[in-house]
Amino acid sequence: MTKLLVTGAAGQLGRAVLHHLLETSKVSAGDIVAASRDPSKLSELAAKGIETRKADFTDEAGLLGAFAGIDRLLIISTDDLATPGGRLKQHKAAVAAAEKAGVKHILYTSMPNPDRSLVSFAPDHLGTEEAIKATGLSYTILRNAWYSDNYLMSMPHNLATGTWYTAMGDGKLSNISRDDCARAAAAALANPPAGNRTVTLTGSESLGADEIAALVSKVTGKPLAVVKVTEEQLAGGMANAGLPDFLIKMLVSADANIKAGNFDLVTDDYETLTGEKPQSLASYLDSRKADLTA
Repeated sequence: MTKLLVTGAAGQLGRAVLHHLLETSKVSAGDIVAASRDPSKLSELAAKGIETRKADFTDEAGLLGAFAGIDRLLIISTDDLATPGGRLKQHKAAVAAAEKAGVKHILYTSMPNPDRSLVSFAPDHLGTEEAIKATGLSYTILRNAWYSDNYLMSMPHNLATGTWYTAMGDGKLSNISRDDCARAAAAALANPPAGNRTVTLTGSESLGADEIAALVSKVTGKPLAVVKVTEEQLAGGMANAGLPDFLIKMLVSADANIKAGNFDLVTDDYETLTGEKPQSLASYLDSRKADLTA
């Protein structure tokens, strides 16, 4: 019996991975362990026969117990983006505990091109990838492209005003849904690619701001004008709106990364892992029309 553990099991990506392990990859619930810093949030998973454990990435000793007896471990990157260096420290603690606990294969959710990315949190991903490789354990790095789901945070407001201010210029990016990333992660966890692999999960096309806005308008029936601004102007507008500094830095740096062309890539890695085509951005937006117009 091969034991598979998913960290961050109470989060959106973690829950989706567990769903696909059971429903798509057809892994037995008895072979799965769901871990979270708050196991009380995992009662629904426990009811399905999945073992639950506490895994707090700030508790290195506790992580050893959480990872005991695990063959393959999926480390989902944490959400600690507000503390400089905090997330990388957490990830390194998890990797070190995995090595000490005798985990045989590590999988990790990263991002495209972290070695040259301008995104504020890219060093967290690059540092974690390096820490995993330094263990000598076999690994699969899953570099997830920018989520289609991210548009649900800003597009409702943009549609309400009819204007999308962006600093991505004429850059393009390929989006992929969180659920597709979860499906790919489940497939890789259930049946890892041979050897040490780094895969980049993207959609099937790269689009610019004008093309994305046109899709949003078509789905919602509402006009959306793209206004291309500088990074400084975008940051100023976000500051006036009351967004916290770390979030402003993250969003502006993401636009800068798109403008630089670092998110403009399309691979067939998703199809190789899952045997399916990724959901298009148009299809995703159509499925979330109610959220866009809320």
